[in-house]
Amino acid sequence: MTKQDPLPTETSVIEQVPLDSLTLSDLNPRKTVSEAHIDTLAASIARFGLIQNLAGLRQPDGRVEIVAGGCRLRALQQIVAKAETPSPATVPVRLTEDPEEAAVWASAENAAREALTPADEIRAFGAMAAKGASVADIALAFAVSDARVYQRLALAALPQPVLDALAAGEITLGAAKAFTLSQDAALTQKLLDQIKDQPISEAQLKSALNPDAVSNSDRRARFVGQEAYEAAGGSLTRDLFSDAVYFADPGLLDDLFAKALEAERTALIEGAGWLWAEAKPEPWLNYYEIDQAKLARVYPVAGDLTEDEAEDYDTLAEMCEAGVLDATGEARLAALQAILDGEYTDDQKAVSGCFVVVNQSGRPEVTAGLVRPEDKTAAIKAGVLTAPARPAPAPKSPYSQKLTADMQAIRLAAVQAALLAKPELVLDLLGFGVSEASGSFETVFGLRLERPSNAPSVEDGYAREPRLDHGIDATAYWSEGTRVEDLTEAFNAFRAEGKKARNAHITEAIARSLPYQAGGDAFFDQIAAEAGADIRKHWTPTAENFFARVSADHLTELLCAFLDCDARDARVMAFSKLKKAEKAEKMEKLIADPVTQKLMGLTSEQKENLAVWVPDCL
Repeated sequence: MTKQDPLPTETSVIEQVPLDSLTLSDLNPRKTVSEAHIDTLAASIARFGLIQNLAGLRQPDGRVEIVAGGCRLRALQQIVAKAETPSPATVPVRLTEDPEEAAVWASAENAAREALTPADEIRAFGAMAAKGASVADIALAFAVSDARVYQRLALAALPQPVLDALAAGEITLGAAKAFTLSQDAALTQKLLDQIKDQPISEAQLKSALNPDAVSNSDRRARFVGQEAYEAAGGSLTRDLFSDAVYFADPGLLDDLFAKALEAERTALIEGAGWLWAEAKPEPWLNYYEIDQAKLARVYPVAGDLTEDEAEDYDTLAEMCEAGVLDATGEARLAALQAILDGEYTDDQKAVSGCFVVVNQSGRPEVTAGLVRPEDKTAAIKAGVLTAPARPAPAPKSPYSQKLTADMQAIRLAAVQAALLAKPELVLDLLGFGVSEASGSFETVFGLRLERPSNAPSVEDGYAREPRLDHGIDATAYWSEGTRVEDLTEAFNAFRAEGKKARNAHITEAIARSLPYQAGGDAFFDQIAAEAGADIRKHWTPTAENFFARVSADHLTELLCAFLDCDARDARVMAFSKLKKAEKAEKMEKLIADPVTQKLMGLTSEQKENLAVWVPDCL
C-alpha cells in the first residue's frame, strides 16, 4: 500500500468505526475504480492487514462518510461479504466533523499518491523477502507481477553503494541491472566511481564488468553448446534482465571448441570417407590459401529430376522468385535443388578432401572436393579429374565491334559534356596541345575542330547533350550544317555577345573535338576523372540499346554478377529458361523497375551498384 501520513490537525481523532456504518463520501475524488484493482487490494488486505487507516467525515446522525481510502473501503466490504460467517467489523478511521478539513484530506491524499522510485521499490521488496515473504506474497502486497518482483529482488542483492547511487540518480536503472553480473566487489566499486553521472551504455558496462566473458551468442559457444560446457565444469553468469548467458571461462571454451572441431574433421575422414580433411579455426575459408596450395576442384555428380519433379521445380522456382513460397514449398524446392546439385561419389572422395570451419552462426561449413597436387595423378587415373589441356584460346568477347564502338562513343560524349563545365581544364588542355610540351607528333585535340562520333547507332536510352551538336546531325554521314552568308556581319555579332559567350563557344567547340582514346588510355582516363564524367547521366542500359545485342549466356553471367550469386541460384535458373528477348526485357526491368528489383530480392547495395553499372567493353 502507498504510505500516506495524515494531515496533522487538532480536531481529528482515530477511532475504530463499524464497517457497516461507513459510506463513500461525495468528496472522495476516485469515483470509478476497476474491479480487478479492488480484487487485488482485497487479497492484499486479507493477507497483510490494513496498513493505512481511512479518513472520514462524521455526520450529525453518527454516520461516517469516507473521504480518503475509498478503494480500501470497497476492498474491506468485499472481504466481509465473501466471508462464510459475516461478523461485525471495525475499521480504524481518522475522523473529523469539519467538512472543510475533510475536503482537504480528500484532495491531499489523491494529489500525494506517487509510485515508489526504483530504488525504494528494490529496498521495500528486499525488506519483505528478508522477513520471509515469498515472491507471490510481495507481488500481492504491491500489486505487481511475479517477474517484476524477481527482477527487483535480484537488484536488492546489489552492494549498498550501488543502490545508494541509483537512489541519488547518479546511475541509471540499466546500469544497476548490469552490476548484477559482477562477481568482483572491488571492480564493482571502481567502475561505480567512474561512471557516476557519466553517459555509459549497459553493453559497455557489462563488458567492463566481465572483460573475459563470452556471450552465448558467440559462434564458439553456439558450436560447443551450454550443456557440454557446464558438463566440463564451466561456470556461467546469467543476465536476469535479458536472455544473455555468459561463459565465464574462455580458456575452457576454446579447448572444447578445438576438440569439437577436431571431431568434425575426424568424422569427415572416418565417417564420410574423404581422403583428407583440415579444420580451420577461423569462421571463414581463405580462398587465397586454396589458390596458393594449387588445389584442384572436383564437383558433385548432378542428379536428374523426373518429369513431374521438373514441373514441380519450375513452379516452385517461379513462386520463390515472386516471393510467395511458403515453408512447405521452400522445403520441397530445397529437396529438389539437392537432387540437381548432386553428391560426391566414392571415387571422388578417395582422391580428394575438404576444409571445415565453424561459421558466425556456430554451424560447421564444409568446402569439399579439393584435390592436392600430390593426389592429382591418382585423380586423373580414377577418371575424376581431367588432365591439363593446352592453353585454351582467349575467350571471345561477348561484345560486337559495333556495340563496343557505340559504348565508346557514349563514354566520349559523357567526357565531352563534363568538360563543358570545366572551361579552365579545356583551356589548359588546349595550351598543352598546341605547345611543344605535348610532343611534336601527339594530338590532344583535333585542331581543325574535327567532330569524332559521340553518338551511338542505337539511341534508345541515350540522352544527347545539345550543346555538342552546333546545329549538325552528328549521327548522319553527311550534313551541310549552318551556312554563313556575311562573315563580317557574323563576326561582329559574335564579338558583340561578349567574352563570356566567346569563352562558352570555345569551350563547346574544343570539348566537341576531343577524340576517344581506346584501350583504357591513362591520359583519357585522367581527363574523364577530373571532369567528373558520368556515362549513366547520358545513357541507361535497355533491351534495345544493349541487352538484346549480347549473347543469352552473357546475360545469365551478368544476372549472376548483379545478384552476387552463382548459376545454381533459383532466380538464375528460372531466368536461364527464358528466351533471349525475354531475358533482355527482364534485365531492362531489373535496371530501372523497383518492383522487379524487389521481386528479385535485391539488397540496397545491389541497387546502388546497378544505378552506376556500365559494361566492361570501354
